[in-house]
Amino acid sequence: MATFVEANVETQTLAFNLDKETKNTVRYEEALNGKPPVVGTLYIQKWALGKTPPKSLKVTIQEGEP
Repeated sequence: MATFVEANVETQTLAFNLDKETKNTVRYEEALNGKPPVVGTLYIQKWALGKTPPKSLKVTIQEGEP
């Protein structure tokens, strides 16, 4: 039987800047602001971003529901 310990994940909002476009994806690099990367590189499918991908994104990380 597995025992699960409740995690206390601190909610974080991370900024990403457009790095480059490939055939089907857009690559974003995390803006570090003097801290080590949490995610680093983020790849998003072009179809999810619309015709013109934004130059920057914000991603929020928070604990999900079980």
